[in-house]
Parts: sequence; C-alpha cells; structure tokens
Amino acid sequence: MRYSSIMVDVGKWPIFTLLSPQEIASIRKACVFGTSANEAIYITHNDEVFVFGLNCSNCLGTGDSQSTIVPKKLEALCGKKISSLSYGSGPHVVLSTEDGEVYAWGHNGYSQLGNGTTSQGIAPVQVCTNLLIKKVVEVACGSHHSMALSFDGDLYAWGYNNCGQVGSGSTANQPTPRRVSNCLQGKMIVGIACGQTSSMAVVNNGEVYGWGYNGNGQLGLGNNGNQLTPCRVAALHGVCILQIACGYAHTLALTDEGLLYAWGANTYGQLGTGNKSNQLSPVQIMMEKERVVEIATCHSAHTSAAKTQSGQVYMWGQCRGQSVILPHLTHFACTDDVFACFATPAVMWRLLSVEHEDFLTVAESLKKEFDSPETSDLKFRVDGKYIHVHKAVLKIRCEHFRTMFQSYWNEDMKEVIEIDQFSYPVYRAFLEYLYTDSVDLPPEDAIGLLDLATSYCENRLKKLCQHIIKRGITVENAFSLLSAAVRYDAEVA
Repeated sequence: MRYSSIMVDVGKWPIFTLLSPQEIASIRKACVFGTSANEAIYITHNDEVFVFGLNCSNCLGTGDSQSTIVPKKLEALCGKKISSLSYGSGPHVVLSTEDGEVYAWGHNGYSQLGNGTTSQGIAPVQVCTNLLIKKVVEVACGSHHSMALSFDGDLYAWGYNNCGQVGSGSTANQPTPRRVSNCLQGKMIVGIACGQTSSMAVVNNGEVYGWGYNGNGQLGLGNNGNQLTPCRVAALHGVCILQIACGYAHTLALTDEGLLYAWGANTYGQLGTGNKSNQLSPVQIMMEKERVVEIATCHSAHTSAAKTQSGQVYMWGQCRGQSVILPHLTHFACTDDVFACFATPAVMWRLLSVEHEDFLTVAESLKKEFDSPETSDLKFRVDGKYIHVHKAVLKIRCEHFRTMFQSYWNEDMKEVIEIDQFSYPVYRAFLEYLYTDSVDLPPEDAIGLLDLATSYCENRLKKLCQHIIKRGITVENAFSLLSAAVRYDAEVA
C-alpha cells in the first residue's frame, strides 16, 4: 500500500476525533481500517507506533482482545520505520519496514499471517518464511490473503486461496509466503494490488497480470473465469501501465501517458463509464481531457477516485449510499479525502503521511519569505534599518506600490528606498501585513500604522488598526495614546 506525501487532515476520519489535539499533532503516518472503519494505527514523529479502536480479531496487535479508545503503544514496532501497510477484512494487518522486514497480526483463519498456523495473531510477529533474505518494499492484502513485493521485483503470496488468489496453481490455502512465478518468472514486478479475492501485478515494462476470482471480470481478461495462476491482461497491449488499484471487485489502471482504464464490477458505477454494466475487459475512462497522475480505490469499498495533473480530484462509484456513474469533480485536494468523506466504510486506501513540515501553503510560503535577504529584490531603509521585500508582492498587494512602480520604477533604479516619515516598527508592520494579512502591534504603534494606512488608502488595514486601538485603550495608557494620536495627527474613529 502506497503512502501519501500530501498533508492530510486525519480529523476528517471520525475515529480520530477520539484523540486530543496534542496526539493529533504528533502523528506522522496513519491508517484507518476495519469492517466499520473502527480501528486505527498511527506512527508519531518520534517513530512510536500506537493503535486504538474496536480490536476485532485482535487486529490492534495489543496482545489482548480488549477494545480501547485510548491509544496503546505497540512497543514491538516502535523505531521500525514502517514504510508500507495493508489490511484485510478479518481484519488482519501486514506491514513492511524501511529495512525490508514484514510483520503481521490479527485474523488468521486462513493463514493470512503467513506463520504456518491458523491461530489468531494477538501481537505483531515477523513473517519469516522465504522473506528473511528479501528486502520487502510493498505489501498488499485482499480479504483474507496477503502479498509482499521485494526490492528485486519478486512477489510472494499466502493465505486464503479458494479462487486461486495466491497464484499457486491450486485452490489450497497457502500457510506461508510462496513465490508467485509461472508466467511471472524472470519478470521484474514493480506494483501490486489486491481485490477481495483477486490479485494484480504490474511489471516494469508496463504489462499487467491478474489471477484469482474473476466472476465480475475484475481480472480484465475478457471472460469471467477464475485464474489459478497469473495471466496477462492482453487488452492493455500497447499501453504502459504505471499504477494499478483494486476495489472490492473492480480494477483501475493508470498509464504512463496519464490515461485511466477500468474494468470489473460496476453495480455502483465504480468504473466511471456512465452506466452500471460490468466490464470484462479494460475500457478507457474519460477525465475531461486532463492527465491523471493518481488513482485510488481499496478492496473494502466500491468507491473510486483520481487526481489530475492540475490537482483536481474526482470521485465516482458508491458515495454515501449514492451511485455516481461518472467521475465527479470534488473540492478535495487529495484522493484520500474522498474515502474519509464518502466511502463506506470510511477507511484509508493507503498509509497516509501527514508530515506538516513537508508542505507549505501559498500564504505560509509568503509569510516565510518576508524580510528574507536571500530572495528579496528590494530593500526599504527606515531609521537606519533594512527591511527586505519583493517588488512583485508589493505590486500585487498594494495599490500605492503598484502605481509607484508602474509610474517611476525601472530596472536601473536603485534597489533601496528611503523612508523617513514613518518609524521602523510602523513601516515594518505595514510591509509584514502585505505578506500575512495580520497585524501585531501595541496600540501606541497602531496609531502610526493607522496614519500610514490612511496615506496609502489601505481601508482594511485602517479598520484593523482602529480595532487594535479601541481594544487596547486602558486608564493607564489613555493619555499616551492621545499624545500619539496628536503626534501622528491620526483620527481614531
């Protein structure tokens, strides 16, 4: 399961309302899972691992069967640097670390934990058979089977195999990881995904292979017969697939040219074809002629989502009980929000990264660059001190500067402007306001800023200053404020 590099508000998932603001702020990665989205795991900035929720089938891995609304630490996983995580319907949980180790716990009725037994996994245990000498980079889970992809492109599968989803050539359950070979022998696999009882893989040359249950055409083979071993999706010949994603019984694929294909079950319109007819072979889904850069769905949902190169996010399929049969443009910034707000259950389709320091909004970026000598192209000197700014920002934000630069400014003019009619704190506060839309000044200086705002015809700033002055008047400072007002000849309304 891939993880997101976009800052996402985990508070959009109802279960996270159980946490305090301090706990929310500590989260670096997180995943909501479970048949009712009632379990969650998260990793902190200190690389500690916590779980909370209902604990069905011991899926929290806490060593007992008790539910908890208070996060419990999983000591065995702290410091392991989790990089990929997936979950089944039992549920069971499988994850891999940056060191390539694989751990699993939870429901194990079909040996989906890969430890050779069918005993419930009450705590995380490393999956060893055939994987100890491999560095695993990605894991994926179906309803009751699991897969692991190694750094060198080998694929291993284990667990429930009633439809051939393990790819072993039989329908016998697979108690430990077994390499998936047959027609994948010698091929470098770069991506994997699981439906409820089906499996898909992408090869480094862009080919796609599928195996397991195919009753709805989710393998894309042009028929609805199950496959006990990997079979190439021949209908995608001539296109290069970069990403594959599996829903409950449908499949999405993204090409290197940003085209979207879909096939399989379509009861809820999850293929985005404009109707509810199943598709046994891949069909191209139109996305307003925009290049698609990400696709999303998960085996517990009938919901689909995609993100375009311009950042627009579309959703379709089962959305809060409704069937949306064509891609619908949302106001979301990422595909993850689609599942938080519209999927049933409201699980996460991948392990989320919520690292705040990796992302700055436009407003935050502007605030950060105020008075920055490294990026500025203009300086104001006030009371002998310099304030570094950007001509473009001043022109965009202030009519006074826009007029001044257009009328008098050229590239040969000096890069320093002398200001002598206002004090340094006042003028600095004014320039900072243009970057931040806020003012933080004592009432005495706010009077001077009010005078400046009046001179520069900045009406909104005038109102801010008047508010600061009125709010700041006390018996002790009333005389000094009056004196300052006289000094600046400013009228406090």
